Amino acid sequence: MRDILLGLQPKDYDVVTNATPDDIKKLFRNCRLVGRRFRLAHIVFGRDVIEVATFRGHHSETNEKVSKSNAEGRLLRDNVYGEIDEDAERRDFTINALYYDISDYSIRSYGGGIEDLNARTIKLIGDPETRYREDPVRMLRAVRFATKLDMQIDAVTADPINALAPLLIDIPAARMYEEVLKLFFAGKAEANFQMMQRLGLFAPLFPQVSALIEEAPKGHTAKMLQAVMRNTDTRLREDKTVTPAFFFAAMLWYPVKYRADDIAIESGLTHYDAHVAAMGDVLEQQCLTISLPRRFSTPARDIWQLQLRLERSQGTRAFKLLEHPKFRAAYDLLLLRGEVEAGNTAKIALWWKTFVEADETDRSDLAKNTKSSNSRNRNAPQRKRRRKPATKPVAE
Repeated sequence: MRDILLGLQPKDYDVVTNATPDDIKKLFRNCRLVGRRFRLAHIVFGRDVIEVATFRGHHSETNEKVSKSNAEGRLLRDNVYGEIDEDAERRDFTINALYYDISDYSIRSYGGGIEDLNARTIKLIGDPETRYREDPVRMLRAVRFATKLDMQIDAVTADPINALAPLLIDIPAARMYEEVLKLFFAGKAEANFQMMQRLGLFAPLFPQVSALIEEAPKGHTAKMLQAVMRNTDTRLREDKTVTPAFFFAAMLWYPVKYRADDIAIESGLTHYDAHVAAMGDVLEQQCLTISLPRRFSTPARDIWQLQLRLERSQGTRAFKLLEHPKFRAAYDLLLLRGEVEAGNTAKIALWWKTFVEADETDRSDLAKNTKSSNSRNRNAPQRKRRRKPATKPVAE
């Protein structure tokens, strides 16, 4: 209802009813029940899924099977059912407390939802601190709705966010992965990143990246994040594909690079071996907050390893790299690094850009010339340093 009233195309349609999930399952053979914290019914029609929720009620019961919260106030189980008025009060934002009643084709607005929609304001229903403690992900949802709908977060709703942002650390990493996709893969990545930084919401999700940005606010990591967000938004506008593997590989490149440098110094490992060890360390730390599925973490590792090969494979070996399944993603990351780092990395990125965009004949000439140049540099006679004559000790 919110999107329709704003003239937007709804992503999907959700149904809410006073029937319990078990009642719904009895009515529809094509129904499956999902969720433990809050039970939902999914009615499946081919590839289409209609999500059906039951009106939620207030938590006055003591039965832990239907209602449970932790010491911080976060709801661990939320299966208390009620009527539409109670359900509206349990919604997160007023703009989401809008119902289309099929019995009389009317729109039912609670808590000033229509007024806030017209005023383009994001407001929480109830006490903000209590509602954020019930479900800290609401802080991320406030940011996402504000950028998606071009709205402002109400001051009272925004005030507690900086102080309560650390609560996101306790959210299951698998759920945080889904939230990250919604934040950064919907065409508003750059705007969401900037707002999350202002509200202190980025650090709990990406602590390693945030630590580097805090250490050098205008350093390579900060520039890379701006470039990644901007690049993701541009590709989505142009209807090009985006993948979490590349996104996370680019986001975490500098944590991997700096960790590899530390490991090489501490352990004496070769640069390559230190790089491999750093990849495991960084991914392990990141998965504590955001669970990256293996189908994306494995390609991210390939993209990182290819950075080392791209840096030293200018010449005839470049043809073999072109055939690598993850070459294009690694090449795109190298181009971003060239923008961020300049210097020698920019020269390498320019060489690869010329090589990739050239036809077969020009590629062969470029590879041969580069190989010849490298060979000359390696075979060039080295100037011998003149040894200083040994000095005789002066007699006392």
